[in-house]
Amino acid sequence: VVEAAALAHDLGHPPFGHLGEQVLDRLGRGLGLADGFEGNAQTFRIVTTTDLHGPGRNGLDLTAAVRAAVLKYPWARLGHPDPHPSKAALPPRGAGPLPGAPDAGSAKFCSYLTELDDLVASRAPFAGAVGPWQQTVEAAVMDTADDIAYAIHDLEDFHRVGVLQQPGVAAELGGWLRDRTGLAAADPAALGSLRPGADLEWLRRRLRDKDSWAFSDEAFAAAVAVVRGELVDGLLAVPFDGSMAAERAVAEFSARWTARLVGGVRVLADPPVRAAPVLLAEAPWHEVAVLKFVHHRFVLQRADLASYQRGQATVLSGLVGALADWLTDDDEPVRLPPRLHDLVALAHEEYRSLAADGLLGPDPDVDALARARAVLDYVASLTDGQAAALLDVLTGRSARLWTDAVVL
Repeated sequence: VVEAAALAHDLGHPPFGHLGEQVLDRLGRGLGLADGFEGNAQTFRIVTTTDLHGPGRNGLDLTAAVRAAVLKYPWARLGHPDPHPSKAALPPRGAGPLPGAPDAGSAKFCSYLTELDDLVASRAPFAGAVGPWQQTVEAAVMDTADDIAYAIHDLEDFHRVGVLQQPGVAAELGGWLRDRTGLAAADPAALGSLRPGADLEWLRRRLRDKDSWAFSDEAFAAAVAVVRGELVDGLLAVPFDGSMAAERAVAEFSARWTARLVGGVRVLADPPVRAAPVLLAEAPWHEVAVLKFVHHRFVLQRADLASYQRGQATVLSGLVGALADWLTDDDEPVRLPPRLHDLVALAHEEYRSLAADGLLGPDPDVDALARARAVLDYVASLTDGQAAALLDVLTGRSARLWTDAVVL
C-alpha cells in the first residue's frame, strides 16, 4: 500500500511542476471552478476517475487503503470535513488559506468536489483510527518519505548542474549562527532580508509560530550547524565536475543523510492535530526544514529562474486560453482532440450529477464547469515539452503538422 501511494503521489503534477500548479489553479478559479487546481487533488482524480483500468467504468479500481494512502491532505478545498481544517486556530500543514485569497479555502487539499464521494468512501474504513484531518499511517509514511527525498535529492541535482553555490549558502547559515541572538531579538520591521541570516530567521519564526508542538530553538540551532557542516563545508565545498570522486562525494552525502533521516522516523500513538501518526523525531525534523529552506532560498528564488518561470506561466496561460476557446467554437466539436472530447463528456456527467444534488449552488453553468475541468485535466496530463509544442501548434507557430500535432 505504501509503495503504491509513493508511486502515485506525483501523478497529478502538471507541466512545470509547482509553478504549473499555481498557474492552473489561478486559471481554473478564473474559469469558475471554486476548487481550481491542486496537484494532490489531481492525483486523486487520476487514480479514481480519469485513468482507466479494471472492471469499473472509471479509475484504476484501487483498494480503499491505497486510495486513502494517496490522501496527503485528506480534505477538500472547501466544506469537507466539517469543521473544515482551514478554520482551525492552528490548521494542520497545508490546510491554511491560499495566499492572496483568504476566502478560497485551503492552499493544499486532496479532493475536488467531483471526487468527494470517493474521498469519503476511502477514509470510511479508518474512522475512529485516525482523526478527520489526519493521514492514515500509510499516507504518513509516504509523506515522510517524500519530505526526505525532497530534502536530499533536489539539493544533489542542483549541485550537479552548478546552480547551488557554496558562498551564498555559507553566508546565510553562517550569518545566522554568528548573530543568532541579535536576529531573534530584531523587530520584524527592522529584520529585512539583506542581512546575512535574516531569511533563516524568518524560517525559525514561522516554525515556532506554526509548529510549536515540534519546534525547539536549540534543535533548530543544532540543525543549522549540522547542515552548515555537512552541506556547506562538505558537499558544496568542491564544485561538481563529473569525476568519479565528485560522484562518490554525492553518493556518500545521499547515503549518509538518507540513513540519518530514515533512522529518525517515529510513530505517535496519539499525534497532535498538526502531526501525522508517522513523523520525524525532533533533530531530523528540524534538519529537513533547514535543508528544504536551502533549496527554496538558493534555487527556487534565483532571479534567473524567475524569468524562466514567467515564460512557463505564459505557455500555460496561452494553452488554457486556446483550448477553452476551441471548446466554445460551435463549428469545431467533431475535430476536437479525442481525449479532450472524452474529458469534457466525463466532467459534464459529473457536474450534472452534482447540480442535480444541489451541490453547486443556484443556477450553475454545468457546461462551463465541465469545459474548465476538462481543459485542466488535459493540460495537466502533458509533459513540459508537450505543453510548449501544443501551444506552438494552436498558435500557428509550428510548421510541422504531422509531427508536432501528435501531442493532441
